[in-house]
Amino acid sequence: MFVARSSGRSTFLLKDVPMLIQRFLRIDPREVDFERRGFTCSNADVRTRLENVGRFFLQGYHFALQEAGPVALVEKLNQVERQHCGFAYEGAAMALALMDELSFRGERFTRFLTAEGSQHVYMLHVGAGWAYARIPWMRWRIETVIKKLHPVLRWLVMDGYGFHEGYFHGSKQKRLKDSASRLSVDARHVFYQGLGRSLWFAKGADVQEISDRIALFPLLYHNDAWSGIGLACAYAGGMAQNTMTELRHRAGIHASALAQGAAFAAKARQLAGNPAQHTEVACAVLCQMQAGEAAALCDTTFGQIDMFRSCPYQHWRELMQQSLLSASEIFLRGDSHESSLSPLLVATKFH
Repeated sequence: MFVARSSGRSTFLLKDVPMLIQRFLRIDPREVDFERRGFTCSNADVRTRLENVGRFFLQGYHFALQEAGPVALVEKLNQVERQHCGFAYEGAAMALALMDELSFRGERFTRFLTAEGSQHVYMLHVGAGWAYARIPWMRWRIETVIKKLHPVLRWLVMDGYGFHEGYFHGSKQKRLKDSASRLSVDARHVFYQGLGRSLWFAKGADVQEISDRIALFPLLYHNDAWSGIGLACAYAGGMAQNTMTELRHRAGIHASALAQGAAFAAKARQLAGNPAQHTEVACAVLCQMQAGEAAALCDTTFGQIDMFRSCPYQHWRELMQQSLLSASEIFLRGDSHESSLSPLLVATKFH
């Protein structure tokens, strides 16, 4: 399984970035409020949880704008509650990538990715996607920009790009269509994974709302969108066990994609060392296995990826979905045994 490593500690100095740029990059915390975004959510607890995800992201983002080096940055990021610190790392990645590009020099992001931040390698790639989405000259050539990154994980930048577009511009159908049309078919699949993931927030983790919105996507990308939903369900949380069962039924023929997304979330948390009860529950219901088993399956299939494919990340997803297909078929026949897979399923809401 890929983990970025470096022989020494990285260094980056924010004094190299003009203070004017740093001030310009600050984001108003109200930008993640559901009311400000126009998101819908009928459950107050779920709304609070998902808004807090955005706040943890912005916390990490502003930490990265303020801190003078990676060691100090990690100390700040690790002060965030353990199960939520991944969102803070994602936000930090966005800030580092933005400063690199807007100062026209520096390798803060790539150094952090390969050294102090390597345990959060998945979230860091996604965070870079947020940054590139906000810089026109990066957005227009994003597939060229990511070639410097790992051949498999670099595609997660596209997920971050798609999420950003859905989160901030989800109601602008022409913009979403134009953004996707500029990408290759390979990149478009991962873009729609991120776009699907954004629906978890925009629709307040509501099964019906999510399903109805995915139905409006081009048919070719439904599988990708459901994969994004699985990722959000298992990583961000906000859904009770019985509702997850409904979600899986609603995914229908895309249940294995939903499961694959949940397994990827389990792997990200395992690598980062920030397990969460809702991830265990999601894997038990969606993958029909424990989170540790789902993460191990990610490792196994990662070793089977054909690196000569035009998009190795897509091949990884396909391998995972094929491996999870049998569990999906058992579930759809009504022979599910998720209650025996984890004691955490008992009396669980969405912790």
